[in-house]
Amino acid sequence: MISSIHNPHIQLARNLLGRPKERRETGAFVAEGVRLVEEAFTANWTFRFVLATESLGERGKMLVASLQARGVEVELVVDNLMQSVSETETSQGILAVLENSPLAIPSDLSFILIPDFIRDPGNLGTLLRTAAAAGVQAVFLPPETTDAFAPKVVRAGMGAHFRLPIVSLDWDSIKSRTSGLSVYLAEMEGATPCWHADFNSPLALIIGGEADGASKAARQLAKERVFIPMPGRSESLNAAVAGAVMMFEVVRQRKVWQ
Repeated sequence: MISSIHNPHIQLARNLLGRPKERRETGAFVAEGVRLVEEAFTANWTFRFVLATESLGERGKMLVASLQARGVEVELVVDNLMQSVSETETSQGILAVLENSPLAIPSDLSFILIPDFIRDPGNLGTLLRTAAAAGVQAVFLPPETTDAFAPKVVRAGMGAHFRLPIVSLDWDSIKSRTSGLSVYLAEMEGATPCWHADFNSPLALIIGGEADGASKAARQLAKERVFIPMPGRSESLNAAVAGAVMMFEVVRQRKVWQ
Protein backbone atom coordinates (compact mmCIF):
# COMPACT_ATOMS: atom_id res chain seq x y z
CA MET A 1 0.00 0.00 0.00
CA ILE A 2 1.31 3.45 -0.92
CA SER A 3 1.83 5.71 2.08
CA SER A 4 4.57 8.07 0.89
CA ILE A 5 4.06 11.29 -1.00
CA HIS A 6 7.35 10.56 -2.77
CA ASN A 7 5.96 7.49 -4.52
CA PRO A 8 6.40 7.92 -8.34
CA HIS A 9 2.71 7.27 -9.04
CA ILE A 10 1.69 9.86 -6.45
CA GLN A 11 4.17 12.36 -7.82
CA LEU A 12 2.96 11.89 -11.39
CA ALA A 13 -0.70 12.25 -10.40
CA ARG A 14 0.03 15.45 -8.48
CA ASN A 15 1.99 16.91 -11.37
CA LEU A 16 -0.70 16.04 -13.90
CA LEU A 17 -3.39 17.61 -11.73
CA GLY A 18 -1.46 20.84 -11.30
CA ARG A 19 0.63 21.45 -14.40
CA PRO A 20 -0.58 21.85 -18.02
CA LYS A 21 3.02 21.43 -19.19
CA GLU A 22 3.23 18.04 -17.46
CA ARG A 23 0.03 16.92 -19.18
CA ARG A 24 1.38 17.98 -22.58
CA GLU A 25 4.83 16.45 -22.14
CA THR A 26 3.69 13.14 -20.68
CA GLY A 27 0.58 12.78 -22.86
CA ALA A 28 -1.55 11.91 -19.86
CA PHE A 29 -4.30 13.37 -17.68
CA VAL A 30 -6.26 12.48 -14.55
CA ALA A 31 -9.88 11.40 -14.10
CA GLU A 32 -10.99 11.46 -10.47
CA GLY A 33 -14.06 9.92 -8.89
CA VAL A 34 -16.04 6.73 -9.42
CA ARG A 35 -18.28 8.04 -12.19
CA LEU A 36 -15.47 9.45 -14.35
CA VAL A 37 -13.33 6.34 -13.96
CA GLU A 38 -16.38 4.26 -14.89
CA GLU A 39 -16.86 6.41 -18.00
CA ALA A 40 -13.24 5.85 -19.02
CA PHE A 41 -13.57 2.11 -18.38
CA THR A 42 -16.79 1.84 -20.40
CA ALA A 43 -15.18 3.75 -23.27
CA ASN A 44 -12.22 1.32 -23.27
CA TRP A 45 -9.85 4.21 -22.68
CA THR A 46 -6.18 3.42 -22.09
CA PHE A 47 -5.26 3.47 -18.39
CA ARG A 48 -1.73 3.94 -17.13
CA PHE A 49 -2.68 3.11 -13.57
CA VAL A 50 -5.33 3.67 -10.92
CA LEU A 51 -4.95 4.80 -7.32
CA ALA A 52 -7.65 3.71 -4.86
CA THR A 53 -8.30 3.55 -1.13
CA GLU A 54 -9.63 0.67 0.94
CA SER A 55 -12.53 2.88 2.10
CA LEU A 56 -14.15 2.84 -1.35
CA GLY A 57 -17.86 2.11 -1.39
CA GLU A 58 -19.35 -0.99 -2.96
CA ARG A 59 -19.68 0.61 -6.40
CA GLY A 60 -16.05 1.69 -6.31
CA LYS A 61 -14.86 -1.75 -5.22
CA MET A 62 -16.77 -3.37 -8.09
CA LEU A 63 -15.10 -0.91 -10.46
CA VAL A 64 -11.66 -1.77 -9.08
CA ALA A 65 -12.37 -5.48 -9.57
CA SER A 66 -13.40 -4.82 -13.19
CA LEU A 67 -10.27 -2.76 -13.81
CA GLN A 68 -8.02 -5.47 -12.40
CA ALA A 69 -9.80 -8.12 -14.47
CA ARG A 70 -8.94 -6.07 -17.55
CA GLY A 71 -5.29 -5.94 -16.49
CA VAL A 72 -5.18 -2.33 -15.30
CA GLU A 73 -2.61 -1.66 -12.57
CA VAL A 74 -4.43 -0.63 -9.36
CA GLU A 75 -2.42 0.61 -6.37
CA LEU A 76 -3.93 0.99 -2.90
CA VAL A 77 -3.25 4.33 -1.21
CA VAL A 78 -3.80 5.34 2.42
CA ASP A 79 -6.80 7.65 2.82
CA ASN A 80 -5.04 10.80 4.02
CA LEU A 81 -2.49 10.60 1.21
CA MET A 82 -5.23 10.25 -1.41
CA GLN A 83 -6.98 13.28 0.08
CA SER A 84 -3.76 15.31 -0.16
CA VAL A 85 -3.47 14.44 -3.85
CA SER A 86 -7.15 14.98 -4.69
CA GLU A 87 -8.38 18.10 -6.46
CA THR A 88 -11.80 17.74 -4.83
CA GLU A 89 -12.79 18.87 -1.36
CA THR A 90 -13.55 15.29 -0.35
CA SER A 91 -11.87 12.52 -2.31
CA GLN A 92 -14.08 9.69 -3.57
CA GLY A 93 -11.16 7.33 -3.07
CA ILE A 94 -10.28 6.59 -6.68
CA LEU A 95 -8.16 8.36 -9.28
CA ALA A 96 -7.02 7.20 -12.72
CA VAL A 97 -4.07 8.36 -14.79
CA LEU A 98 -5.09 8.03 -18.42
CA GLU A 99 -3.46 8.32 -21.81
CA ASN A 100 -4.32 11.53 -23.62
CA SER A 101 -5.29 9.90 -26.90
CA PRO A 102 -8.22 11.87 -28.39
CA LEU A 103 -10.79 10.04 -30.45
CA ALA A 104 -10.45 10.20 -34.22
CA ILE A 105 -12.16 13.09 -36.01
CA PRO A 106 -14.85 11.82 -38.39
CA SER A 107 -14.13 12.32 -42.08
CA ASP A 108 -17.61 13.62 -42.91
CA LEU A 109 -18.10 16.62 -40.63
CA SER A 110 -21.39 18.46 -40.27
CA PHE A 111 -21.44 19.76 -36.67
CA ILE A 112 -18.31 21.22 -35.04
CA LEU A 113 -17.89 23.27 -31.87
CA ILE A 114 -15.06 25.81 -31.50
CA PRO A 115 -14.86 27.23 -27.94
CA ASP A 116 -12.74 30.34 -28.45
CA PHE A 117 -11.13 32.29 -25.60
CA ILE A 118 -12.99 30.16 -23.04
CA ARG A 119 -10.75 30.56 -20.02
CA ASP A 120 -13.00 29.31 -17.23
CA PRO A 121 -12.55 25.54 -16.73
CA GLY A 122 -16.12 25.05 -15.55
CA ASN A 123 -17.53 26.78 -18.62
CA LEU A 124 -15.36 24.74 -20.97
CA GLY A 125 -16.25 21.47 -19.26
CA THR A 126 -19.94 22.29 -19.41
CA LEU A 127 -19.65 23.18 -23.10
CA LEU A 128 -18.00 19.82 -23.76
CA ARG A 129 -20.70 17.96 -21.80
CA THR A 130 -23.40 19.79 -23.78
CA ALA A 131 -21.61 19.17 -27.06
CA ALA A 132 -21.55 15.43 -26.40
CA ALA A 133 -25.28 15.51 -25.56
CA ALA A 134 -26.14 17.56 -28.67
CA GLY A 135 -24.35 15.25 -31.08
CA VAL A 136 -21.40 17.50 -31.90
CA GLN A 137 -18.93 15.42 -33.91
CA ALA A 138 -15.70 17.10 -32.76
CA VAL A 139 -14.45 20.04 -30.72
CA PHE A 140 -11.57 22.15 -32.04
CA LEU A 141 -9.70 24.03 -29.32
CA PRO A 142 -7.90 27.21 -30.47
CA PRO A 143 -4.68 28.30 -28.74
CA GLU A 144 -6.48 30.93 -26.62
CA THR A 145 -8.74 28.40 -24.89
CA THR A 146 -7.89 26.75 -21.57
CA ASP A 147 -6.55 23.20 -21.39
CA ALA A 148 -9.46 20.80 -21.98
CA PHE A 149 -7.75 18.08 -19.92
CA ALA A 150 -7.28 20.16 -16.77
CA PRO A 151 -8.93 18.44 -13.78
CA LYS A 152 -11.78 20.97 -13.37
CA VAL A 153 -12.62 20.72 -17.08
CA VAL A 154 -12.61 16.92 -16.97
CA ARG A 155 -14.91 16.93 -13.91
CA ALA A 156 -17.32 19.42 -15.47
CA GLY A 157 -17.30 17.44 -18.73
CA MET A 158 -18.81 14.44 -16.91
CA GLY A 159 -17.40 11.88 -19.34
CA ALA A 160 -17.58 13.94 -22.54
CA HIS A 161 -13.82 13.51 -22.98
CA PHE A 162 -14.37 9.79 -23.57
CA ARG A 163 -17.17 10.20 -26.14
CA LEU A 164 -16.12 13.21 -28.16
CA PRO A 165 -13.00 14.03 -30.24
CA ILE A 166 -11.40 17.04 -28.51
CA VAL A 167 -8.40 18.36 -30.41
CA SER A 168 -6.14 21.38 -29.91
CA LEU A 169 -5.41 23.09 -33.23
CA ASP A 170 -3.93 26.36 -34.45
CA TRP A 171 -6.14 28.65 -36.50
CA ASP A 172 -4.62 27.64 -39.85
CA SER A 173 -5.51 24.01 -39.07
CA ILE A 174 -8.99 25.00 -37.92
CA LYS A 175 -9.51 26.94 -41.14
CA SER A 176 -8.45 23.91 -43.16
CA ARG A 177 -10.64 21.52 -41.15
CA THR A 178 -13.72 23.74 -41.49
CA SER A 179 -13.35 24.31 -45.21
CA GLY A 180 -16.73 23.68 -46.82
CA LEU A 181 -18.64 24.30 -43.56
CA SER A 182 -20.76 27.32 -42.71
CA VAL A 183 -18.95 28.99 -39.80
CA TYR A 184 -21.19 30.80 -37.31
CA LEU A 185 -19.97 33.09 -34.55
CA ALA A 186 -22.27 33.58 -31.56
CA GLU A 187 -22.26 37.20 -30.46
CA MET A 188 -24.40 39.40 -28.24
CA GLU A 189 -25.31 41.59 -31.19
CA GLY A 190 -25.05 39.37 -34.23
CA ALA A 191 -26.73 40.01 -37.53
CA THR A 192 -29.25 37.16 -37.28
CA PRO A 193 -31.28 35.74 -34.37
CA CYS A 194 -30.28 32.11 -33.90
CA TRP A 195 -33.93 31.08 -34.43
CA HIS A 196 -33.76 32.51 -37.98
CA ALA A 197 -30.38 31.11 -38.97
CA ASP A 198 -30.25 28.02 -41.18
CA PHE A 199 -28.43 25.39 -39.12
CA ASN A 200 -29.37 22.49 -41.37
CA SER A 201 -26.29 22.68 -43.56
CA PRO A 202 -22.89 21.42 -42.26
CA LEU A 203 -21.56 23.97 -39.82
CA ALA A 204 -19.00 25.00 -37.25
CA LEU A 205 -20.19 27.02 -34.26
CA ILE A 206 -17.81 29.40 -32.49
CA ILE A 207 -18.61 30.34 -28.89
CA GLY A 208 -16.46 33.21 -27.61
CA GLY A 209 -15.39 33.87 -24.04
CA GLU A 210 -17.49 36.02 -21.71
CA ALA A 211 -14.78 38.52 -20.81
CA ASP A 212 -13.10 39.22 -24.15
CA GLY A 213 -15.45 37.70 -26.68
CA ALA A 214 -14.08 35.91 -29.72
CA SER A 215 -10.55 36.38 -30.98
CA LYS A 216 -9.59 38.24 -34.15
CA ALA A 217 -8.83 34.92 -35.86
CA ALA A 218 -12.31 33.62 -35.00
CA ARG A 219 -13.93 36.76 -36.41
CA GLN A 220 -11.97 36.40 -39.60
CA LEU A 221 -13.01 32.76 -39.99
CA ALA A 222 -16.72 33.27 -39.28
CA LYS A 223 -18.89 34.06 -42.26
CA GLU A 224 -22.10 34.63 -40.28
CA ARG A 225 -22.88 36.10 -36.87
CA VAL A 226 -25.84 35.00 -34.81
CA PHE A 227 -27.25 36.08 -31.47
CA ILE A 228 -29.72 34.85 -28.86
CA PRO A 229 -32.68 37.23 -28.48
CA MET A 230 -33.00 38.29 -24.82
CA PRO A 231 -36.16 40.27 -24.06
CA GLY A 232 -35.09 40.61 -20.43
CA ARG A 233 -32.61 43.11 -19.03
CA SER A 234 -29.51 40.91 -18.88
CA GLU A 235 -26.62 42.07 -21.04
CA SER A 236 -25.33 38.59 -21.80
CA LEU A 237 -25.51 34.90 -20.96
CA ASN A 238 -22.86 32.69 -19.41
CA ALA A 239 -20.77 31.23 -22.27
CA ALA A 240 -21.77 27.67 -21.38
CA VAL A 241 -25.47 28.59 -21.33
CA ALA A 242 -25.23 30.49 -24.61
CA GLY A 243 -23.44 27.55 -26.18
CA ALA A 244 -26.14 25.16 -24.97
CA VAL A 245 -28.89 27.32 -26.48
CA MET A 246 -27.07 27.48 -29.82
CA MET A 247 -26.19 23.79 -29.97
CA PHE A 248 -29.69 22.65 -29.17
CA GLU A 249 -31.12 25.05 -31.73
CA VAL A 250 -29.07 23.02 -34.23
CA VAL A 251 -30.65 19.86 -32.79
CA ARG A 252 -34.14 21.39 -33.02
CA GLN A 253 -33.74 22.48 -36.62
CA ARG A 254 -32.26 19.20 -37.76
CA LYS A 255 -34.85 17.13 -35.86
CA VAL A 256 -32.15 14.54 -35.19
CA TRP A 257 -34.16 12.93 -32.39
CA GLN A 258 -36.77 11.66 -34.82
